[in-house]
Amino acid sequence: MSLIKSISGIRGTIGGVVNNNLTPIDTVKFAAAYGMWLKNHSSKENLTVILGRDARISGKMVSSLVGNTLVGLGINVVDIGLSTTPTVEVAVVLDNADGGIIITASHNPKQWNALKLLNNKGEFLNAADGEEVLKIAENDSYIFSEVDELGKFRKKQNYINKHIKEVLNLELVDIEAIKKAKLKVVVDAVNSTGGIAIPALLEKLGVECVELYCEPNGEFPHNPEPLKEHLTDISELVVKEKADLGIVVDPDVDRLALVCEDGSMFGEEYTLVACADYVLGKTKGNTVSNLSSSRALRDVTEKHGGKYQASAVGEVNVVELMKKTNAIIGGEGNGGIIYPESHYGRDSLVGVALFLSHLAHSKVSCKQLRESYPNYYMSKNKIELTPQINVDEILSTIAAKYINEDVITIDGVKINFKTEWVHLRKSNTEPIIRIYTESTSQISADELAQRFISEIKEIV
Repeated sequence: MSLIKSISGIRGTIGGVVNNNLTPIDTVKFAAAYGMWLKNHSSKENLTVILGRDARISGKMVSSLVGNTLVGLGINVVDIGLSTTPTVEVAVVLDNADGGIIITASHNPKQWNALKLLNNKGEFLNAADGEEVLKIAENDSYIFSEVDELGKFRKKQNYINKHIKEVLNLELVDIEAIKKAKLKVVVDAVNSTGGIAIPALLEKLGVECVELYCEPNGEFPHNPEPLKEHLTDISELVVKEKADLGIVVDPDVDRLALVCEDGSMFGEEYTLVACADYVLGKTKGNTVSNLSSSRALRDVTEKHGGKYQASAVGEVNVVELMKKTNAIIGGEGNGGIIYPESHYGRDSLVGVALFLSHLAHSKVSCKQLRESYPNYYMSKNKIELTPQINVDEILSTIAAKYINEDVITIDGVKINFKTEWVHLRKSNTEPIIRIYTESTSQISADELAQRFISEIKEIV
């Protein structure tokens, strides 16, 4: 069905034909390429990799293939089993490991799986390192170990609890304030590992938890991407249970969406906005999100006297710019919170703890908190082109046309107008231009998108 190789890892559908799907052979090849990359960049004799997975049906199979491939390269493997992406990131640092692999396809449907690759800081590989891994896989440049030099495989448990402890120890996580607020929360973990992590965290925070789809069996009850159209069940249950809010995470728990007490969406773009508002209110500093994220983060940052900057799309790019600008919080508009006081990775556990601290301090309802932020509306579209068309030329033409506006070209073309913006990006795998717009009303955002679709068609 599909196999996608990129600098951030390998992702595909289970079964099918080698090189076209995520088959056992493709899994072994890419795991071996990552292992060789680790060995090429280390002078250590004994390397260790942390291995964790979400609850996908294929997870145990893929994890076994990856783990044993690394052992075959002479690399030690610590398998922490059912886990979350941020938990594996934290575990790499806690164990002073040399790298990590998370077996997860994030928000993709259950037939998909993937290998997400981490360095010794528990962070995703940068572009250069990712390219090197791809090259090793392409050239089959593997050297496996002889029998006396095989790596050791062992299992370790309780890393989710260790992760929770790290979150609770964060200075701005106000456990007592949350307990005093006596909150009731509904949790939709789409039957993956968030069903282990989020209820356990809420218990430590003294929050009453109503579980919805929290059995980590990999049978996703709805499309696992935490978007409004997929969240009708939790919206109804929040109202029925008279809960204070709903919490939704994706299968690997790096995206966080919230539901207000009336069943309306808090808005995944506003998860980061709210958490940043809380953090900036306690600690002065700067923020970063990607070019396709809401302008609301900029507004909140400037309200607190900080400086906002936007990076190219992709968590690695956000992290890189956060480090350069000493940002104290950042992330992506898809509900990903990156809080350096914890670690440089999107983390829904950190997001939940910061948001509940904010809500408890605010002494208002979830809906009232959302209404305190500026309202922006987004429109996400794409235009398909023939393979012969030069997408880069189209984007350059658009950028030149709007040269008198605030134009950013680090990742496609983003044009900032006074009250709205448009971001045009080409796909790396298809002849497609993605068109993201934001404005002060949904109608305006949709109209802006249609305007640029028409302008692109005129150029073509």
